[in-house]
Formats: sequence, structure tokens, C-alpha cells
Amino acid sequence: MRLVPAGLHGLPLLLATAGALATGVSTAPAARPPLRAEYVDAASYLTGDADIEAWYTLVDRLRRNFDDVCGDTFCEGDYANIQSLSYRCSVEKHSGVIGRCVWVFAGSVEEIDPERGRVLVDARHWRCRSPLARPTRIQDLLAALSGPRPLHAPLPGTGRSLYDGLVDCL
Repeated sequence: MRLVPAGLHGLPLLLATAGALATGVSTAPAARPPLRAEYVDAASYLTGDADIEAWYTLVDRLRRNFDDVCGDTFCEGDYANIQSLSYRCSVEKHSGVIGRCVWVFAGSVEEIDPERGRVLVDARHWRCRSPLARPTRIQDLLAALSGPRPLHAPLPGTGRSLYDGLVDCL
């Protein structure tokens, strides 16, 4: 066991630091890597009663707005019974920035096979991405789409609406 005289306990560290400074090598602790993004569902990200209510009101209004325009627009073709299934957004857990929002739809065309009595079904689904600007925070989306017609409201940071995104998708 090697004994260090009193008062010289920090000498090895001092010498190593002086040597590192002379050579230009940093002795500072390494910077912590940034946190990895972790995304959660918007409904589970929101915690305040007002935000939770705003989210579910938005989802309900979007479904109703779609039903109001469907017959004159998207539901005029082969798939005349398109239904809104869900509207979901991923939200970065630490920042509240939206990763992506997707509106899911389904529709079908049915025919009767007159010889066998079978019902022939041609079913289809659509995953429509919302045309959001980066970075859009979930609170900003809720505020922008808080009115009675969120389908047509301008999205934050864009001149587009969710309706515009549906035109590109459906």
C-alpha cells in the first residue's frame, strides 16, 4: 500500500487535469445524450380535464363533420358507405409535439350472388395522414380545431385543413 503525504491527496488529479489542459483534451464530464423521443397516444398524453374534454369533443365533431360532407363528396363513388373509424395522434411524451395524426376510414360495396345467395363484399380501408406542419404541439392543434367545424379549420402553421388531407387520401 502506497501512502500519500497529507495535503497531496489531490495531486494525481491535479497533474492529470494540468496535462489534459496542456494537450487540449477536455476533462469535463461527457455531455449526456439527449433523451430519445417516446411517443404516446394523444388521449393518454393529455391530463387536464379541459384538454381531455377538448380531445374527445374534437374527435366527435370530426366524425360528425365527415358525416355531413360524405354524401356530397367522398361517398359518391363505389364506396358509398364510408365511415370514420377513428382519429388518432401520436404525441412526444416530453415535449407535447405531435409525431403524426391519422384518420382511419372503412367502406364497402356489397352485391348479392343471385345463383348462390351469397353476399359478395369488397371492403376497403383508408389511413389518411393529417397535413400537419412540424412541429405542431397537441395543445395548438386542440386550440385551432376547437370550433364547431374542425374539418374545415386551418391547421396550425399551414394553409391547409383536415378536409384538404382527406381530398388527397380518399
